[in-house]
Amino acid sequence: MRLAKYLKPYWWLAILAPLTMIGEVIIDLFQPRLMASIIDNGVLGGDMALIITTGVKMLLLVAAGGLCGILSGAFSISAAQSFANDLRQDLYKKVMSFSFEQTDKFTIGSLITRLTNDVTAVSDFISSMLRMFVRAPVFFIGGIVMMLSLNTRFALVMIVSMPIQLLVVILVFKKVRPLFKVMQEKLDRVNSKMREDITGARIIKSLVRENQEIDRFRAANEDLLKVSYTVGRTFAFFGPSLMIIMNLSVVAILMIGGLEVEARNMQVGEVMAAISYISQILMSVMMLTMTFMSITRASVSAGRILEVLDTVPSIKDGGHADNDPIESIRFENVTFSYPNSSGVPAVKNVNLEIRGGEKIAILGATGSGKSSLVQLIPRFYDATEGKISINGRDVREYNLENLRDKIGFVLQSSNIFGGTVMENILYGNAEHTREEGMEAASIAQAAEYIEEFNEGYDTPISEKGTSLSGGQKQRIAIARALVKKPPILIFDDSTSALDFKTEAKLRAELNKHMEGATVITIAQRIASVLSADRIIVLENGEIVADGPHAELMKTSAVYKDIYDSQIREDAAL
Repeated sequence: MRLAKYLKPYWWLAILAPLTMIGEVIIDLFQPRLMASIIDNGVLGGDMALIITTGVKMLLLVAAGGLCGILSGAFSISAAQSFANDLRQDLYKKVMSFSFEQTDKFTIGSLITRLTNDVTAVSDFISSMLRMFVRAPVFFIGGIVMMLSLNTRFALVMIVSMPIQLLVVILVFKKVRPLFKVMQEKLDRVNSKMREDITGARIIKSLVRENQEIDRFRAANEDLLKVSYTVGRTFAFFGPSLMIIMNLSVVAILMIGGLEVEARNMQVGEVMAAISYISQILMSVMMLTMTFMSITRASVSAGRILEVLDTVPSIKDGGHADNDPIESIRFENVTFSYPNSSGVPAVKNVNLEIRGGEKIAILGATGSGKSSLVQLIPRFYDATEGKISINGRDVREYNLENLRDKIGFVLQSSNIFGGTVMENILYGNAEHTREEGMEAASIAQAAEYIEEFNEGYDTPISEKGTSLSGGQKQRIAIARALVKKPPILIFDDSTSALDFKTEAKLRAELNKHMEGATVITIAQRIASVLSADRIIVLENGEIVADGPHAELMKTSAVYKDIYDSQIREDAAL
């Protein structure tokens, strides 16, 4: 019911679908009566004119009923698909508002299932509801009225058959209802596994782990299969059971009808009509049951959808927005722990001030908290303790769009989207011109190899940039950040795939064209940070050294060890 608001804009379709379905059902209810007239008065009475006129009437009614059925299907499908489109759009919008923490909590595979399979299940139910919730009750009530108008003794058949049919329905309903939730959870696992393996296909192949991953996928798939089998076996029992009840009811109608014909209380055609009506009545019960089954599955899916829609984004938008020059970025007693990290902080009690226009480098061993620290600035995560401020204002007070628009962030993994090279470079803002994109590519040292492509900047890039090398992807990602001309640039180990010569050219161009920008660089190579105004050394999430290269060589043993070890490695090479 809470999702019904997505159907409200299409109320006219939601009304026309059942109305046209009522038209089809009413026409179908009159057909057995007309057939009875043909048998009793036409065939047995030898009236050929009645057979022809009634037959023509039946054909016209069939055509009218068929038209009503087609229109009902068209209206219901249009309403359901429009409902699904709007719901999926809102779900996607909500997912985009989630923090990394919330995305990790749901898992990407589960979110994909909710946006696709679960929305489809609810949409299918809407389509079915607009038709079957009308068709089945009208058939049920209309069939009873029409059958009892033929002979009240037929009520005995319904008195016996209906409770048995309802008992079967209740047993099946009780059995399958909890299985639908389990089935969706198993489907989540299959989707997550499939996404993980497709994304990591190169690593799997390079380590020759195909068979092991196939076995792991088979285990997840077989778990889904077991639940699906259980549901399938239950429905396999359900359908034939109802058909047996229906066929026995037909036999009972024939017995009662035969006795009534023999007593001359009924005619043969009326008995045939009664058989059609009892079939319609019992089939309507079956349709209602299947609809209730779809309610069960749809309610599970709706619950999973509402779980996403009801989740309040943990990163709340502030109201402040400005375009002031960057004067300072300050960390005050900042501590941050990832969810489910057993309380071990990734960043511990960091106090740091970065002045506007300063070039800062951050060094440290793997797991020392470098990426965690810089991801707190654009609020990919919020600090667990302490405060981060820009120009003296807490970043949590900023409008998120305004805050992130100030920052050009190049992540460790260079995410490239399907489209052309230029579309990827201008991804941050399509209003930038092609010339600006080419200038950014030139600064990022990407222009040379892009111009060698057959179609240059209009060259299509395959999904995730698989047609590009690691260094090429990194340079496009850097160009994408540079084209914004942001006052704050953050490079999170984003030049690791570049050779020393290309990186040196990139640094020189950055210093030339991004003068006045505040640049924060995370790097593993000492050579990448020597020109920085200050170098921050992190160890176990804490700042253990802060200063220019020459000063740290004298005052920081940790920094000197890093420097000496890399210089020795370079000399050995």
